[in-house]
Amino acid sequence: MAVSVPILAVVTALHLLAFVFAFGAERRRSTAVAVPDKYDEKTFCLYGTEAATVYGMSAFGLLLVSQTVVNGVTKCLCFGKGLVSGTSYTAWAIVFFVVSWVSFLGAEACLLAGSARNAYHTKSEGIYKGKELSCAVLPVGVFAAGAALTLLSLISTILYYLAHSKADTGGWEKHQNDGIGINMTSPSDAPKQQNTEFNKF
Repeated sequence: MAVSVPILAVVTALHLLAFVFAFGAERRRSTAVAVPDKYDEKTFCLYGTEAATVYGMSAFGLLLVSQTVVNGVTKCLCFGKGLVSGTSYTAWAIVFFVVSWVSFLGAEACLLAGSARNAYHTKSEGIYKGKELSCAVLPVGVFAAGAALTLLSLISTILYYLAHSKADTGGWEKHQNDGIGINMTSPSDAPKQQNTEFNKF
């Protein structure tokens, strides 16, 4: 299988867009402060923007589409015609396949968990046993970890696709050369076979 430039371009673009959204989600995390209610002595949590949830889910979707494209083209390494055994390209394809899936799943987990946590708002009001209300917010670094794993997923996915293409192409060339060798030797053996048959008569 030859390397497809459009496939590389699509995968790279989707991963980079996912990285941008994940990084933006980290910058736009929802913040909250406990503010007093003007009508009574109770307090409530006042939250800021929820843009990080939208950014996080957008990055989640883009990364999922990119991973689907690559594994659809390569048959997920398990359902294709198989690669040539005993070559370094095949070994690297397996290594990068595992790394790409681990980084992909890690990034998706961070993005999904971060989006869900960012959308959660503390509903309680008032002062409980003399303690001020604590507002739940997303910890720093969740979306940043998703962005870092997205970059790792991009690198490992591209290397996996290139190694897979090299290993698959090598297998095709091997069979092609075997076929050429058979065709080159068979004409020279044909006269001998004809003479043998003629002597039998």
